[in-house]
Amino acid sequence: MTKPLLLLPMALGLLANTAPNDPDPALIPPPIRAMLEAAIASGNETEITTVVKYARNAVPEAADAIDAMADVWRDEKTASRSRTLREATFFDLWHGRVELGGFVATGNSPNIGATGVVDLTREGLQWRHKLHFQGDYQESLNVTNREHFVASYEPNYKISANSYIYGAAQYESDRFLGYFNRYSASAGAGYSAIRKPTMTLDIELGPAFRQTEFTDARIESALAARGNLNFVWKLTPAISLSQTGSAYLQRFNSTVSTNSALNAKVFGPLSASLSYNVQYESEPPAGRRTTDTISRASVVYSF
Repeated sequence: MTKPLLLLPMALGLLANTAPNDPDPALIPPPIRAMLEAAIASGNETEITTVVKYARNAVPEAADAIDAMADVWRDEKTASRSRTLREATFFDLWHGRVELGGFVATGNSPNIGATGVVDLTREGLQWRHKLHFQGDYQESLNVTNREHFVASYEPNYKISANSYIYGAAQYESDRFLGYFNRYSASAGAGYSAIRKPTMTLDIELGPAFRQTEFTDARIESALAARGNLNFVWKLTPAISLSQTGSAYLQRFNSTVSTNSALNAKVFGPLSASLSYNVQYESEPPAGRRTTDTISRASVVYSF
């Protein structure tokens, strides 16, 4: 009799461990389930989160089962994305935007101006790559009064979901701001302070080295401190606000630049953009102003 008595607690323990703890899908009323399935089929994270929220409020006793349905979709989405990232080559997964704007005026004051921006980003499991190209050109009465060119490359190595290590290389040319060529290299730490479907904020800080060939024949090379900020806020599904800022602080000429932009979707991948850029040089050559601004109205193609 002792053996059966000893085995009884073990059997009860096994039954307790194997008892179904998973939420019962049958607790979800059919209309609520249909609404959840429709949201999940859309693949829209914001829509799914909203439907889950109101479904939980409507049927509190089925809250765990409702969460389980959404969690299954999120797990499958994460697994699928990870598989895609692992199998992709370096030339895959690039996305970005092409921005074009310009104007032509004839008559008593003939003017022409053009601006172009190309931004490319590749998101991998551990690495993020960012490429940026920008050019502005303007002439008035057949006299060129603006030539500004920028090209940069920034690789990021992700340490966690919110932190990363970055490297940055940049080339600039703007003789109207007082320099023919400027080369910059930097490395440091980055942190995603906000990462939501409707809002993101990335902050970077690190040391840098810059060499500038000024229009007055000076060549300066110096260490600097680099800071960078990138903020995007989706006000509505069709309208977004972005703010970028960068600063190179050094013993000689320091540079601070900001760009504010308002983007509105027109249709499909096309949108309209209004932006305002400010660039400040603390010690430009004699006869040059410290601050330069430009307003842009452009058409943007996203892919």
